[in-house]
Amino acid sequence: MTDESAPKRSYHHGNLVEELVAAAVALVEEKGLAAVSVREVARRAGVSPAAPFRHFASKTALMTAVAEQAMQRLTAAVTTELVAVDEADPLARLRAMGRAYVDWVVANPTHFQIISSRSEIDFDASRLLVEQNEALRQTMIRLLGQAQAQGQLRPGLDLDDLVLTTRALTYGVARLWVDQHFPQWQVARPPAEAMFRMIELHLAAISAD
Repeated sequence: MTDESAPKRSYHHGNLVEELVAAAVALVEEKGLAAVSVREVARRAGVSPAAPFRHFASKTALMTAVAEQAMQRLTAAVTTELVAVDEADPLARLRAMGRAYVDWVVANPTHFQIISSRSEIDFDASRLLVEQNEALRQTMIRLLGQAQAQGQLRPGLDLDDLVLTTRALTYGVARLWVDQHFPQWQVARPPAEAMFRMIELHLAAISAD
């Protein structure tokens, strides 16, 4: 017996992976992470329950592929913002990096939720996730170090503390929004504006001026 409600599609070689990833994202958006199953993703993609296993050994592998898509989008967003900013001004580049992150979260809340859910993905098994995450981390470390060396930051601040605080605040405010805490916290500003103002306040607090 076949499921008459499942859409039937023909696939060109290689695009089933993209269809499955898109179906997984749509399912999370509609019903949450707990509702995701490989069988339901296959049904929504219009393929047999066995078809996804040609590409993904498990639900974790499928969700890891979604996380890889998220990381690629984030990296592209940050790269685009940084290209437009003077390399001689690390503080301005940090601000641009924060803006890119906020804009990406607002545009990709489901991807953010998935890539942040370490219980749903195998982060360490993905070379792409590990390498691109480390590249973003190293960019932040380098920019903070350069800003410190150029006297743009308050003297006496520990670089490791700066990195952790900057990253934790940026991630934390995004997590608050994605987890729908803004209404309870009575945040009146639009999400992107509210999040970026938090980053601006942090950078102002650590700046020398």
